[in-house]
Amino acid sequence: MRPKRLLATATFRLTLAYLGVFALSALALLAFVYEASVTFMEQQTRETIAAEARGLEEQYRQRGIVGLRTAITRRARANPDRASLYLLVDADGRWLAGNLDRWPEVEDNGDGTVRFTFTRPGPDGRGERRIATGRVFLVDDRYRLLVGRDVQERADVQHMLINAIVLGGGLVVVIGVLAGFARSRWTLGRLEGINRATRLIMAGDLSRRIQLVGDGDEFDELARNLNLMLDRIEELVRAMREVTDNIAHDLRTPLNRMVSRIELALMGGLDGARARGVLEETLRDAEGLIRTFDALLAITRAESGALEGEHECVELAALARDVAELYEPLAEEKRQRLRVEAEEGVCVEGHPQLLAQALANLVDNAVKYTPEGGEVAVRVRGGPRPVLEVADNGPGIPEADRERARQRFVRLDPGRSTPGNGLGLSLVDAVARLHGAALELDDNRPGLLARLVFPAPSPRRPPARAEAAAG
Repeated sequence: MRPKRLLATATFRLTLAYLGVFALSALALLAFVYEASVTFMEQQTRETIAAEARGLEEQYRQRGIVGLRTAITRRARANPDRASLYLLVDADGRWLAGNLDRWPEVEDNGDGTVRFTFTRPGPDGRGERRIATGRVFLVDDRYRLLVGRDVQERADVQHMLINAIVLGGGLVVVIGVLAGFARSRWTLGRLEGINRATRLIMAGDLSRRIQLVGDGDEFDELARNLNLMLDRIEELVRAMREVTDNIAHDLRTPLNRMVSRIELALMGGLDGARARGVLEETLRDAEGLIRTFDALLAITRAESGALEGEHECVELAALARDVAELYEPLAEEKRQRLRVEAEEGVCVEGHPQLLAQALANLVDNAVKYTPEGGEVAVRVRGGPRPVLEVADNGPGIPEADRERARQRFVRLDPGRSTPGNGLGLSLVDAVARLHGAALELDDNRPGLLARLVFPAPSPRRPPARAEAAAG
């Protein structure tokens, strides 16, 4: 894995951005701590010097210059380490008292204090140069008094803090860059596994899946979702192949018949009655093809949700009676009993034509597969969730095939010799999903019980009767 590629990753750049924000925040915090610490130590030093000066001033007022020299000598002896510094000289600069042997060169700090250096005997006997700060006082315009404090340790602490800030900041940057490099390498490795799998999938290997590491992190969640998506895509592709095969089978037969009849008509030799019969059979096949494509278009419109804005309040009892009235002549031909059991006032929000077409498909299947003398029932029930169901006495659908029966062009007859195009339940299922309903297929013992369970009606819009016609 090339370093340039790692440096160009979004993870590495994001790590550097967070590192920059953290480093600036840490720098600001350390600068505040440093400034506060230095200010506190300087203030403490000034207050100590001021307190020393007030004490010496009191001694001078009470006892004069002699008392001042005595107090300075006593305090100097009490500070053998020279933490506190004192020096009293006359107008000519001659030493009078204190623990400094001569007047040092002072530098004004600009805040009423001065800065100077002095020599203090070290542990090895040699002199040690140290830094001090203090204040200069004039006594009766004849004497000069220097009161100071050794601040070498304070300067050492400040120097140590600066070094700590510099070294700590550099260490944070180095660790952050290394952590970003390692994190980018790890992230790129995980993404590379996903990319390898997707390249193989794009090459046609739909059975390929992304391997899960098992950490349960966001990459595992992404891989899991992608695998579920791939499962769905593979299922759709397999279903599409089946649909293609079924379409080829269902459309080829009527098209071949139509071509044969047309060729026969072109060859001549048909009298008026036979020619008319050929044309009628050709017309029936063409109408069957048109019905197949109309069903496909209806399913597509329902699944796309393009008709959601055309919903209105549909009364299911009126819908059931209209569809039953449409199929009653066909049921009578097969000596079947077609009855409607509907509660009045049961309404759902939906598209009237699509609901009528879905119910018509269910009734058409029921009449088609119910034997002569059987019974078909259309029921409407209210309650928290409205229910529209169609029950028959036909052969029913085995439980293992009920999910597959919803797919397009699926016909449970292996020879595909029964009438129909295998789109009836597919359309009903698509219309149900459009209306937020559920299509349930159950055993009527004997026969099939197809049930549409609608969602509870919205309480903000009271149900109202709406006319719906089967089309």
